[in-house]
Amino acid sequence: MKSPITGKEMKVGKEMRDMTYRKESFPVVFHFYQCEDTREKFEDNHFSELNFNQVVNQYRVRHHIPFPEQIFEIRQKYNLSAARISDILGMGANSWRNYEAGEMPSRANAGLIQLINRPEVFEQQIQLNSELEEKEREILIKRIQKLKNDNCYSSEQLARFQCQPDIATGFKAFDPNKTKHLILYFAELMQPFKTKLNKLLFYADFVHFRGSAQSITGLKYAALPYGPVPNNFEFLFDVLVEDGIINKEYSLTNYEQVEKILPSGSIKFDPSIFSQSELESIKFIADRFKDTAASEIVKISHDEPAWIENIDGKGIIPFHYAFGLVTL
Repeated sequence: MKSPITGKEMKVGKEMRDMTYRKESFPVVFHFYQCEDTREKFEDNHFSELNFNQVVNQYRVRHHIPFPEQIFEIRQKYNLSAARISDILGMGANSWRNYEAGEMPSRANAGLIQLINRPEVFEQQIQLNSELEEKEREILIKRIQKLKNDNCYSSEQLARFQCQPDIATGFKAFDPNKTKHLILYFAELMQPFKTKLNKLLFYADFVHFRGSAQSITGLKYAALPYGPVPNNFEFLFDVLVEDGIINKEYSLTNYEQVEKILPSGSIKFDPSIFSQSELESIKFIADRFKDTAASEIVKISHDEPAWIENIDGKGIIPFHYAFGLVTL
C-alpha cells in the first residue's frame, strides 16, 4: 500500500493495542501500514477487517454468543428457513439471516439461540407459540422428537472435538466435514507421513487465522516433541480410517514404525465446502510443503514461537501465535 501523503510504498507493522466494541475493551494484534517519512499509520480494507474480527470474536467468547456457522447449523437442524425461525422466536423478520451473515445478536437473542439448540427447549417454544397453525406445529414436533431420539443414540465419534469456540480453536466451532476434507486433500495430493500431515494441518489453520482471525477446522493444537499437532490426532485419524475416509500404510525404518496417510478412494476431496480464503490458505501450504520431507517440516515447525513457547508444558497453542509465524 502506498502512503497517501508521500506516495511511497509503506511497510507492514503490528502492535498490541486495545480496541473498543460495544463499550468494552479487547486486546488485539493491530495490523497497519506505516509511512516511513511521517510515521503515520494506516489500515486498508483487509487490515481493518482483520483487526475488527479479532475484537468481535473475543466479544462473542466473553458473552457466550454463538458464531455465525453455529447459528446456521441450529437452523439447519430444524429444517426451517431463516425468516420462519425468526418469526417463531419473535425476532425481526431478517434477524436470523443477518446473524448467519455475521451481524452480532443482542445478548438476549444470543441466549435464546443457544437455548433452542436443545431440542426440548425449542419444543417448548413451539408449544407456546399460539400463532402457529396446528399442522405446522405437528410437523415441527415430530421433527424435534426425532432429533431427541437421534441424540440419545448418536454414535458420532468426533463429538469429543466439539467445544465452545475460543482462541484455542481459532474462534471456530469444530467442523468435522472441513476437517475430514482437509485431511483428505493432503492425503490425495501428497500421501504424507502422519508426522508431516500434522504439520500441514497446523500451518493451514494458523495461516488462515493470520489472514482472517478464524481457523478452518476448529481443531485445537498441542505442542509435542515432534512439533505442533492436532490435539488427540491419533483418535482423529483412527476415526477417519474407521469411517472409510483415509487408510494407513505402515512401514519400518531403522528407528521406528511410521505411518503414511493415504486416501481410501471411497470419496474425493470436495472444494465446494470451503470458502475462497480457506482454499487459498490450503493451496498456499500445499505449494510450500509439497516436496518437503517429514523430518524437514518438523525442523521448520521447531523454529515457530508457537512451538518454542509451549513445548515445556506440552500445552494447547493459542491461535494468536499465528500472527508471529516466522517460517511463512
